[in-house]
Amino acid sequence: MIRLYGVARSRATRPLWVLYEADVAFEQIPVIQAYRLAEPRAAGAPLNTASPEFLAVNAQGLVPALQDGDLMMTESLAIAWYLARVYGGDLAPRTPQEEAMALQWGFVGGTAVEDAGLRITKAVTLMGYEAAMKDPAVQADVAALRRPFALIEAGLEGRDWLLGDRFTVADIMLAECVRYAQTATELLAEYPRLSDWLARAQSRPAFVKVMADRAAEPA
Repeated sequence: MIRLYGVARSRATRPLWVLYEADVAFEQIPVIQAYRLAEPRAAGAPLNTASPEFLAVNAQGLVPALQDGDLMMTESLAIAWYLARVYGGDLAPRTPQEEAMALQWGFVGGTAVEDAGLRITKAVTLMGYEAAMKDPAVQADVAALRRPFALIEAGLEGRDWLLGDRFTVADIMLAECVRYAQTATELLAEYPRLSDWLARAQSRPAFVKVMADRAAEPA
């Protein structure tokens, strides 16, 4: 039985999306981030990333983590990739060329999009959209996202999905990183193919289910 450690209000959304797309049975262990608790090490605290039981699973103290038989692994994009390759059927790349491109898009998301998008979203949450967009640090992050967004826009020319005519793990990995930048609405509007692709991905029933899981959890 696959065991996924983490909650939907974390990067566990990435492997969750793959699992729901693949319709694979799994057990989810709801490990909450320690920073969300006032006293994560107190007796009676819910299972969290500072709990000794979880640190025995992942010494980094980060979610998600995955156990599949004798395999224990961490890192959300790597977990999503593994699940797609082993259980995902057509979600997985079919050729070495598709594999290379899927990895490229995962790396673009993880290295060029995610951090800037997270900072923008945090700023919008704290300051409101108008004030955040006037903040020099946010403006720098918006500017930094233009290069990867232009790359994605070009990569989607003439196709619905990143690898062509079918939805794959490449779309999941990158869409989940771009999601963090969705609060930068004016920026996304500059890239219509990217925006349409993201809307298509997020309309899929598996993604809707992940977001329903997320909404059902305590904020």
